[in-house]
Order: sequence, then C-alpha cells, then structure tokens
Amino acid sequence: MSCPAGSPGLFEIEFDFVDHRLAVRRSDGGAETVRLEPKPVAQFHRETLAALSRLGIQVEIQDRPNEVDPAIPFAEDTEHTSYDPEAARLFWGQLIQAHRVFGEFRSHFVGKVSPVHFFWGAMDLACTRFSGRPAPEHPGGAPNCGDWVMVEGYSRELSSCGFWPGGGEEGAFYAYAYPEPDGFADYRVGPEAAYYSAANGQFLLPYEAVRTAEDPDRALLEFLHSTYEAAAERGNWDRASLEDDPARWQDRQRQH
Repeated sequence: MSCPAGSPGLFEIEFDFVDHRLAVRRSDGGAETVRLEPKPVAQFHRETLAALSRLGIQVEIQDRPNEVDPAIPFAEDTEHTSYDPEAARLFWGQLIQAHRVFGEFRSHFVGKVSPVHFFWGAMDLACTRFSGRPAPEHPGGAPNCGDWVMVEGYSRELSSCGFWPGGGEEGAFYAYAYPEPDGFADYRVGPEAAYYSAANGQFLLPYEAVRTAEDPDRALLEFLHSTYEAAAERGNWDRASLEDDPARWQDRQRQH
C-alpha cells in the first residue's frame, strides 16, 4: 500500500502466524511489530494504530467490524480477549491449502475474475468469476455493511466459491451464483459429500470431507469446477470465450 501524502514510499502489514506477531514495514526500512497474544481487541487496536503512527503512517479505518451483529467498536471491545496460537496457525494452514487449490481453479478462466482474497467480515477466503453481463440490483441487508457495498459488489453476474472455517455447524467450502439461475440448485455436482443448502442459498462441501478424501485436491477441484458449471450452464454463460486450458502451451515449452 502507498503511504499517505507527505510520506513517500510504500508500506505493508503482515500477520505472521509462525512467530505470532503483526509486522508493519516501510519501504525505507522502518519497521514495527505488535505481538499476537491474548489481549482485549481494544488493546490490539490501540497498539496497531500506535505502531503505524511511529512509522509516520497516519490512517483512518472503519471503527467496527462488518457483517457481524453485534459489531462492537474496536476501541471499545474489552470483551473479546482470547488468542490461541495453535488454532491461529492451524487456520492459517487451512487457508494456505485452500488458496493453492483456488489458484489452480482460477487459472482456467480468462474472463474477469477476482484474485483469491480474504474477507475480514465473514472470515472467508473467496474467488469470484464474472460472466461480463450486468446483474439485477442486490437488495443488500448484510449486517453492519452498507447496502451500497453489496449493490456494487453484485453489480455483475457472478459465480463465487470460497471457504469459511465455521460459524455454523462446521467449516465448509461453498459456491453460489448471483443471480441464481433456474435449475442451479438441482444441478448435479461433486464430490458425493457436496449438497445444496436452501437455507444458505449455495452449495456446500464440508471441510472434513475434503480433509479425509483420498485425494483432497481432486475432491475440492471437482466441487469448484462442477458448481461453476452449474452457474455457467444454467445461466447461459459464453463459456467458449471465458474459459481456456492453462496447460495449453506445455507441449511447446517442452520443445524449447
């Protein structure tokens, strides 16, 4: 990220789940850290802003979490104080593996597609493909998130997949389409453990079904490709223009 006006250069903020610290680094060599350990959210918020300030980085952020209710302002949250290093490291490891497979899935699409990215609000890793056509206006309604955010985010037809660690009965991989085309929910997808949840409006694949599969990568890729196919086929996407084989040049590469 670029530093604010008057502070030339770049800076980055990294969560380090090996040494359990938040690292802030400037391109001119300046650096600060904040320990990841049991402490109130308000204290972590205060320490992080102080670390940025010591590096001359003045920032303004939205002062409360999105997509959750209730949303306690960070500076006032003394209720949430836990930090489990092993649980954090384990979740980070799950994200690494999911990110790797999502990246492979992403490489088969040549239309507009998001990076594999993390949503802090719902704590999910996601990747979204777009058909290129406009979508009907989204009704909004996400807790503590402006409707305009949802309207903009869903302004084009899309097929989205992702992974969340829990919040419901268990962690799961998910896939949905907006707008959901007729026949989407009834489309046959794989692997066998995948199913359509009417309550969630999306396909789900339990994390444990992937973790315990003989070939976890293959099981997850089957889910990602088949649920995208459900959206693309039922939504009449121009698949010939939007998809390609990422290995299409391998034979040529072997010759040189």
